[in-house]
Amino acid sequence: MRGIILAGGSGTRLRPLTSVHSKQLLPVYDKPMVYYPLAVLMQAGIREILVISTPNHLGIYRELLGDGSKLGITLAYAVQDEPKGLAQALLISREFIGSESVCLVLGDNIFYGHRLPDMLREEAERLDGCTLFGYPVSDPERYGVAETDEAGNILSLEEKPSRPKSNLAVTGLYMYDNEAVDRAAGLAPSPRGELEITDLNLTFAREGRARLVNLGRGSAWFDTGTHDSLLEASMFVQLLEKRQGIRISCLEEVAYRMGFIDREQLMLIGKELSDSSSYGRYVMELASA
Repeated sequence: MRGIILAGGSGTRLRPLTSVHSKQLLPVYDKPMVYYPLAVLMQAGIREILVISTPNHLGIYRELLGDGSKLGITLAYAVQDEPKGLAQALLISREFIGSESVCLVLGDNIFYGHRLPDMLREEAERLDGCTLFGYPVSDPERYGVAETDEAGNILSLEEKPSRPKSNLAVTGLYMYDNEAVDRAAGLAPSPRGELEITDLNLTFAREGRARLVNLGRGSAWFDTGTHDSLLEASMFVQLLEKRQGIRISCLEEVAYRMGFIDREQLMLIGKELSDSSSYGRYVMELASA
């Protein structure tokens, strides 16, 4: 399975923060926002990942993340000239995806849960068509909403419905069989001129090949597209890290736990990060444990 992080868009809801800065490079407490979706893909066992961003910001992502070799993964980069819908990411990634299945994650979505890594790997193994990940919310009319049967098969998908059929919001994490690329190419643009991810998901749902995994209890999901949600995510990360003495979505730790790098490589990274940084000290302590 290949991974895609869509880190484009103009971030208009976060201006003036995003007037000259990419939204997905903004800090969420102690690390750049893009670290969080990248950690999710790595925890799913995905080691070949494409980062998609705007022409103005792609160089900054390259400088921040490099080619991924320090983390035992391979990172590639592609340009999205202008936002034309989430499903466009699959078209931009066609050559990168090749004949593999794909996991697409939005660069401004943050996921946390003790069982999340195992669950993602399980879902990748059992993938048949399309798998979405839902989260119960109190205001489903603000989101794309999925209606499912008891087995999790998707019965309907609606975008910001006035009368939601469930409280399950569809999050920005999607797994697809390889055929999704051709299906995305066959989509007609919506009235707003975009290739809608909901339209793509519906092609699988109509065939009974779309399922939704309810992240539910024990997990957390943040769509950090507003100032309030960005602050809430930062406070959530700070609270857990301070109380438990851990680092959420520490890429170096994820790479080490997943076996992508060894203890010696982890120590070298920690030294590069500098022991004057609490983040760097954390990485070095991991390598010394």
